[in-house]
Amino acid sequence: MRCAEADRITGREIYFKAEQLQLTGAFKIRGALSSAKLLKSKQEAEGVTDPPGVVTHSSGNHGLALAWASKIIGFPCTVIVPKGTPPCKIEAVKNLGAELIESYPSVTGRIEAMKKVCAETGKVYISSCENVSDIAGQGTCGLELIRQVPDLDAVLVSISGGGLSAGIAVAVKSIKPDCKIYLVTPRGKMMEQCLRSGEREWPNPPRFLDTIAEGIRLQQTGQRAFKILRELAEKEVIEVSDEEIIAGMKFTFNHMKQVIEAAAGATVAALFTEKMAALPASIKKVAVISCGGNVDIDNLPWYESYVNPFKMGDII
Repeated sequence: MRCAEADRITGREIYFKAEQLQLTGAFKIRGALSSAKLLKSKQEAEGVTDPPGVVTHSSGNHGLALAWASKIIGFPCTVIVPKGTPPCKIEAVKNLGAELIESYPSVTGRIEAMKKVCAETGKVYISSCENVSDIAGQGTCGLELIRQVPDLDAVLVSISGGGLSAGIAVAVKSIKPDCKIYLVTPRGKMMEQCLRSGEREWPNPPRFLDTIAEGIRLQQTGQRAFKILRELAEKEVIEVSDEEIIAGMKFTFNHMKQVIEAAAGATVAALFTEKMAALPASIKKVAVISCGGNVDIDNLPWYESYVNPFKMGDII
């Protein structure tokens, strides 16, 4: 997808990968289907005739994607979401027939709820960023992108657990090694610090960031994804504020007539930062991964009535 105004402002050719147009409204469908199909093949080879199903914890999009993949494949599915998850995501998960459990809105709360389901039901946990199959599935986004724009110079992609960015990095770099992968994060993720040192410098236990972008508010990146990204991603990370994220969302709404969520707004916002403007003029063709569009239309972050359901003191 192209936007003349983005080209004019940046002085570059900008290509938007519109993952908000996926069946479940986000890129997550790629990895979830990949992981679910692989699990089904494995269980069939082992002679499992009555699979217990799958479970995941998610801020919404991965859970929605796994619910859809499970319905297609025929798996029972449980999705754990933190209290405060946008109603549009909760309703969509339920409409796909998955069991939905709301957990305490923290990283540890989600994980504890997931472990409880696994222990009680025997369901298999499907991660959004640790499974090779998930990262490979997300990587198909990069394969499509490089086929669509073979002479691409750079990719901007927002990051939470890192499954999408790691998959794209592997796919794009395997075909065009000189294409640069720039990560985009909310403030406070410490991603650039960790990439430059090559170490996981995040504090423990894992925690959420204070941001309007619930899809990318996880501070730590997954173990497997981090190992990939410290080798393949640029060390320079573009951090954006909530105000910039809102501006990115509004730009997309106004100039592209597309509805995107805050996590995608972060990547659009990165286009208009000083860091982006300072990149070499040789970087002419830039892809922006618009990761999703599952937003609560009645609670957009620039409304006067906006309430951030995740804004709280205890975010561990």
